[in-house]
Amino acid sequence: MFDRITFDSHIMGGRACIRGMRIPVSVIIGQIAHGATFEEILEGYPDLEKNDIQQALEYAEWLVQEEMHSG
Repeated sequence: MFDRITFDSHIMGGRACIRGMRIPVSVIIGQIAHGATFEEILEGYPDLEKNDIQQALEYAEWLVQEEMHSG
């Protein structure tokens, strides 16, 4: 489902990262939340691909949909 999102306890403490690199999904989502374009992110992280950013967004959307609220 998310073939570009990896979890490795030896990389960034097991946080969701892009393709085993030391680029956490949260960093990508944070940059988008603060107005960065895909192009700006790709300039800052030349090892990323556009599909990596897209999948980071899709993963974040999936996490929000899976979130349970207690009340």
